[in-house]
Order: sequence, then C-alpha cells, then structure tokens
Amino acid sequence: MDRLLDRIAEKVYADQRLSADDGLTLLRSRDVSTIGRLADHARRARHGNTTYYNINRHLNYSNICALSCKFCSFYRKKDQDGAYQYSIDDITTQARDAAAAGATEMHIVGGLHPWLEFDYYTDMLRAIRQAAPMMHVKAFTAVEIVHLARISKRPHELDAVLQDLKEAGLGSLPGGGAEVFDDRVHDEVFKGKIRSDQWLEVHETAHRIGLRSNATILYGHIESLEDRVAHLCMLREAQDRAIENDLPGRFQTVIPLPFIPDQSELEHLPGPTGLDDLRMLAVCRLMLDNFPHVKAFWIMQTLALSQLALHWGVDDIDGTVVWYDITKVGGTDTHQEVAATDLRRAVREAGFDPVERDTLYRRVQRDGARWWLAKQPEAVAST
Repeated sequence: MDRLLDRIAEKVYADQRLSADDGLTLLRSRDVSTIGRLADHARRARHGNTTYYNINRHLNYSNICALSCKFCSFYRKKDQDGAYQYSIDDITTQARDAAAAGATEMHIVGGLHPWLEFDYYTDMLRAIRQAAPMMHVKAFTAVEIVHLARISKRPHELDAVLQDLKEAGLGSLPGGGAEVFDDRVHDEVFKGKIRSDQWLEVHETAHRIGLRSNATILYGHIESLEDRVAHLCMLREAQDRAIENDLPGRFQTVIPLPFIPDQSELEHLPGPTGLDDLRMLAVCRLMLDNFPHVKAFWIMQTLALSQLALHWGVDDIDGTVVWYDITKVGGTDTHQEVAATDLRRAVREAGFDPVERDTLYRRVQRDGARWWLAKQPEAVAST
C-alpha cells in the first residue's frame, strides 16, 4: 500500500473534503487498488448497492462545425466528405422511433454550424416535444449555448437564450465541451472554443433558471495531472456556489471522458490506459464530494471496463445510446447500442443492483416500451 494515501484514507472515512494536494497525490499514486477501495467506500456511503442506467437515444444533428479542434475527429466542413445536417423532419422521425422503443431521454449535441439559425434549434425542441411529449430532452453543450447566443444576436443574454430553449422543450444540459479548464491546454488543443469562465457561466445560468446539468473532463492528451485536479476543484467550487445560493438547478453527474486519439490531429498520442481510466473515475468520486453521481460512459471506456469501474466509485453506467457519431472506438460504425438487458446483466455480474432512472434520477418502472415514474421518495433523494 502507498503510505502517502494513509492521511487521505483517514479523511475519506471521516467524510472530510480532500484538498487539491490530496487529488494530486491520488493521481500520482500507483496504488490503484487502495484508491479504488476508497472510492468504493464513498460511492456506497451515498448510493449503497444501487447502480443507475437509462433507456436513451443519442442524436448528433450535424457534424458541420466552425471550429477545428485538434482532439476531434467528429467535425467536418460544409463541403467535406461525410458532412451532414439533419432536417427537423429527420429529427422528428428519430424522436418518434426513440419513444416507440421506450426511451426516456434524447441526448442531443452537434457541431457549431455556421449557417443554421436559432429557430432551427427551438423548432427542433418543439418538434420533439410534440412527437414524444414524455421524453426528456438533454441537449446542447455550453459551447453550443454560447454559439446559439451569438447567432440569435444576444451574446450577453445567456439567461434569455436558455429560457427560450427551456420554453421550447429543453429539459437539461449535458456536460460536454468542458475538456480541461486550462488556458495552455486550451490554446494548444481547442483554440477558439470557450474557456472555463464561459463554460461555468452557462451552467450557472442554467442552474439559476431551474435546469440541471452534467459536467465532463477530457483527460489523457496534453494536460498535466495538476490541470486535471484544478479542473475538478473548479467544478466543485461551482457546485458549492449553487448549493450556497440555493439555486433550483445543480450539477447532477460528472462524466470523465478518456481521450481517444484515433483519426484526430493528436493521434500520435497514446491516450489513457484502462488503469488511468479507473484511477480518474475514482478520483472524481473522491474529489467531487458535492456531485451526486459519477458516470462511466461505456462508449468511450467500453462496457467491460465500465462494469469494473462500478467498484471504483461509479454509480451510473449510462444507457442504451443506439446512435453515436462523435467517438467510434474500434471501428467506424455510428450504430453503437447496448440492450437494457445487457446493461442490467453487467451491473448484476459486478455485484450491484441495477435501477432504471430517467434523466433526473427518478426511478422508472416499465412494461416493455411503456414506462412511468415510480412513486418512491428515495429515488430523488440524491439529486
């Protein structure tokens, strides 16, 4: 055992907050087993044996993007091979199909399309709400929200832009676009993208008007371990402010995302290993004591590693996904789907109890494609 972890273990078992130095010690330590045990303790103290999953459908409405981030193999320019943009009719059809399959959530993100107007996005939300009124729409990263504010000619009115989207049918924000909160990394890897202050401002504004959101960190490229810890501390401080100010919205979940180098300008980098993934997931659980949930995104970490990660602080194994075009681990197919039965089996094999949730972590009961919210007060206690 790494004796440097002794003091950290005392804090974890006493339910005390870890410092930035503690986070750095955890990320530097090779004693992954002890780190896992500590994260598992913190996870079980909050969630017991429960592991969440959902029936969801991802939609990437366009890969045409004004940016050219080095880590990204998703974006295309307008006339480039593989560029696409869905019409509102296309999106409506996908929403109906998702609802017919029993999905409780549509997860929607895309590129920063230079020519789509703001009405496209509100029309999209209204069309989904009409086609599938029970389905929650989690859509648009903070980067997209800033872009939408610009194209609606309201760059300094994020609250008004988010309110318009909410009224059209937006239910919550995903956590993408955070990448790593460091100006050096930002300028090297994703120059032109919003920085940490704007990303946090979007989420704080969303929280003020009652929208919940998630947060991510993209790790394993050119960032340092110190950068990772600083990123987590900034997220923790933002959640502290939301709690102190009693905002109606909060961060729900952190999703650590491993950098996948394939087919990007940074494909010469090795990317993180499986042990890196487990350590990062565990450190997120230990550092983000005010975040209810830690999710393993099996699309990027694989279902097998996500199953193992349930013992490293993870309490959410994500959902069925179906279509995902941003990252294609081990292939080029955008059809990336895991059946709900496979998710439940993975959870049970790991020794946990699978619980289907909706986007807001309310328990779901279902009969095939028909579903309803379970009337159990404990289902929303952690959110």
